[in-house]
Order: sequence, then structure tokens, then C-alpha cells
Amino acid sequence: VTSSFQPGEILITYSTDIGWSPYFPIISGVVTELGGLISHGAVVSREYGLPCVVGLQGATKRFRTGDYVLLDGKKGILQRLPQPDESNN
Repeated sequence: VTSSFQPGEILITYSTDIGWSPYFPIISGVVTELGGLISHGAVVSREYGLPCVVGLQGATKRFRTGDYVLLDGKKGILQRLPQPDESNN
């Protein structure tokens, strides 16, 4: 799964650790269920200038691969967006 990350995608996971570090340059944001201001995900996200929300319980159950989302790290918001209408392409 992790090898299929594409630029612009948001990582939504229970938690991160050093094993996730190679993906931070590829992704565009991080959401974890576990963590705080000094958790791995928060610290590495700050280093890369990525928006990040930590401690969002239930995120991995509410969101699925392929969902379009809006992530606002300053406000702590992760919102599902409507899927783009492919018939308009």
C-alpha cells in the first residue's frame, strides 16, 4: 500500500514512526489517530512544512483510500470532499 503513494495524497493512519519517514517528501499532509504536539508525525510534518492533525480518533474508520479530503492543520480539520465528476473531463 505505502509504495503506491502519489504526490498530493494525505496520509491517514493510526500513528507514524520512523518507518514512515521516506514517505513524508511525497505526501501532502498527515493525519494520525494517536499523538500530540511532539509525536513523530507532528514533528516530521513540521520539518517538511506539511499540514498535520494528530489525535483525530476514528479517522482511519471514517476515511478510505481514494477519498478526496480537505486538511487544515491550523484549525485541526479533516473534511471529506465530493468526488470530482469524471464525466466533465
